[in-house]
Amino acid sequence: MVELSKAEERFLKRNELGRLATISYGGTPHVVPVCYIYYTGKLVIAIDYETKKYQNLLSNNKVAFVVDVYRPKMYGILIQGKAKIVETGPEFQEAYRLFHKRFSWVRADPWKEGEAPFIIIEPTKKASWNFN
Repeated sequence: MVELSKAEERFLKRNELGRLATISYGGTPHVVPVCYIYYTGKLVIAIDYETKKYQNLLSNNKVAFVVDVYRPKMYGILIQGKAKIVETGPEFQEAYRLFHKRFSWVRADPWKEGEAPFIIIEPTKKASWNFN
């Protein structure tokens, strides 16, 4: 697992929207915006079963994830790693608890285990800018 600086961790905890890249059949990248939570050194992302990203992850769990902002100057971080799909159990329950607490859209349209999974990304590589 790659180690993030305190500044990089603060940045990830402050933000909630990033772009997730997965690999489609044939090796074509697929990039979509997603809500996330940075928790215990990992990224947690809610997804749906009917999505292209979910289908891509079934055949290739390698992902890239970018969070960036441009005020007052450009800050960003690229994380690469492997995604684990979590559908039930204690990891699902903890991820759901975090999302329910942070996002009003989860509270407005709740779901249960087995209805929509989370993915958990453990960073293996990173690149960041302007955290000096």
